[in-house]
Order: sequence, then structure tokens, then C-alpha cells
Amino acid sequence: MTQVTDHGGGVRSIRVPIPDNPLGTTLVHLVDTDLGPVLIDTGWDDPASWDALAAGLTACGVSVAEVHGVVITHHHPDHHGLSGKVREASGAWIAMHALDTAIVRRTRENRPDRWFSYMADKLASSGAPEEHVAQLRAARTARLSTGLPTFAPALPDREIVPGELLDLAGRRLRAIWTPGHTPGHVCLHLEETHPAAIPGNGRLFSGDHLLPRITPHIGLYEDPDDATVADPLGDYLDALERVGRLNPAEVLPAHQHAFTDAPGRVRELLAHHEDRLTGLLALLETPLTAWQLAERMEWNRPWDQIPFTSRNIAVSEAEAHVRRLVKLGRAEAVTGSDPVTYVAL
Repeated sequence: MTQVTDHGGGVRSIRVPIPDNPLGTTLVHLVDTDLGPVLIDTGWDDPASWDALAAGLTACGVSVAEVHGVVITHHHPDHHGLSGKVREASGAWIAMHALDTAIVRRTRENRPDRWFSYMADKLASSGAPEEHVAQLRAARTARLSTGLPTFAPALPDREIVPGELLDLAGRRLRAIWTPGHTPGHVCLHLEETHPAAIPGNGRLFSGDHLLPRITPHIGLYEDPDDATVADPLGDYLDALERVGRLNPAEVLPAHQHAFTDAPGRVRELLAHHEDRLTGLLALLETPLTAWQLAERMEWNRPWDQIPFTSRNIAVSEAEAHVRRLVKLGRAEAVTGSDPVTYVAL
């Protein structure tokens, strides 16, 4: 597979591998500006990923040292992981939405004891069996006893403000806030005529918000310091509709491949989530915990083949969906249940 794709108009993408991940690669986009190249996302912090990014930049006729800035669609490590190394090599600025910058800052605070305890309690309250929660408690104990270093992603030094143009000399790139996958996820709208004259409104760097063949994970916004009951699926669906109305000529996502007909893809995703919510209502004819609901939902493999970490993600997604049903008045928590069970109305 070609590592670099030229999308025309001073925009190229570089395939940067994600180690041990079925997604395979992150598409790091390179945008030419009057002050030098700017990256949209950077890829996973791994030696092979770094080598691929550096080689891709060389194939584009630039070096890492020439990178002027880094714009991050969201804080996940397959997007933000290499930002620090790029900044060290080039002096580039790093921009991110304030809500995701807050997550990066919290991650850097190095509080593994509180985090592991919080997650164990969260899983227990979701109805996870003790043998599953015990693995998390064991990981907490091992982490504390070995003193393993904490993951410390680069702290951004610029804020992406939704609705505003980014400070990119010679380009018109506007930030569109699209929460759901993360609280501070942004898409980036290149308000310029498409170089191939494809009908539509410019081009959209969509991060993980809008992908051509898969749906992004929509889980809970975990923050031990915030008791707010968020509705990430509702946030995501609202943001999808905003992007559909934007009607970009072409979408340049962070995974898979570029595509057209964003409104059509948005309609597919809205229908997918409505079908899923309808299916969950059928399951909730009998009261279920979030864990029991996740066990019964359809995933890309049977539940007994889903590994430990992926089960945690699945339960988070199940709870995000049931929260949407509760907010819509289509389900409710059963009074007095512990762990909490939900039932359809």
C-alpha cells in the first residue's frame, strides 16, 4: 500500500502504522502553509510509527525539522502520540481543543492509584463480575509496586477554538467541534475550492468522527473529578448532523481512505445508531446492568472472545447507549437496584 497520497491543493496523507491494532494505520495529513508544513495528527508513539512518519515526510519533500505546527483532532494516542517528538525535532506548536487538553493534563498528573480505583469501582457499579474487576485491582497493585512510568503525552501549547479559523498562513482551516468520540474532538474544514472541482463545500479533515466504513467508539467521558452525567452518544449524533449540513466535497478521515458524499454517510450512521438503540430496547424488556447489556450486544466477535481491555470499552459503549435511551425517555434506571439495572419504558 502506498505510504503517501497526494490529495492535491497542498494536502497529502501519510500512512503511519498503529502497532497491534486492527485499524492498521493512522492517516496523518500534511498541509502546506506559507510558513511551512503543518500536520493534522501525528500517529502512535512507537519507533516503527516514527520511522514511517519521517519517511513519509521525506517522500513529500520535507523533513520533521521543517514542521511548523501540529493540529490534533483528539487526544487518543494513535493521533497525538508522536506530537511531542515532532515538537522536539522541529520546535512546532501543538494545538488541541481545551476539553481534550484537560484530559492530557490529567493523564500527566501521574495518579495511577486513584485512576485504577475509580475504574474498578466504575466497572463494579456497571455489574462487572468480581473476577473481571479483580484483574483491574491486580493491575493497580502491580503498577504501584513496580513504579512503572506513567504515560505522559505532550501538553499542547495552543487552543483550538470551535468556529474560528486556525492561524495557518495562506490557508482557511476552520475548527468544527464534534464531541462524542472524545469530549474535545474537532473536525477541520478547509474552506477552499476543491482542487479537482468536486461539487461541495471545501474539504473536511474528519479525524475519527466520520469514517467511510466503520463507526467510532462512543463511550463515557471518564473523569474522577467530574460527576456530570454526560450524554456522549447524543453529542456525537448532534455533531454528525452538523457535519452533514456542512456538505464538504470530500472527507479526509484519519483512518481507511478519503471519500465523498458526507451527507449520505451521515445518514447511514444515524440510521445505524437508531437501529442499535431499537435493538437495545428489545434487550431491556428485562432489567439489565450495563455489563449484561454489553454481553448481549453485537460486536465484531463473540463476547467470550473479547479480551479484558476491549470488554471495558464495550461496557462503556453499552452505558453510553443506555444513557441516550434514558435521556430520550425510552428507558429508565430501576429504583434501588445495585448494581444499577435499566429497563425499557
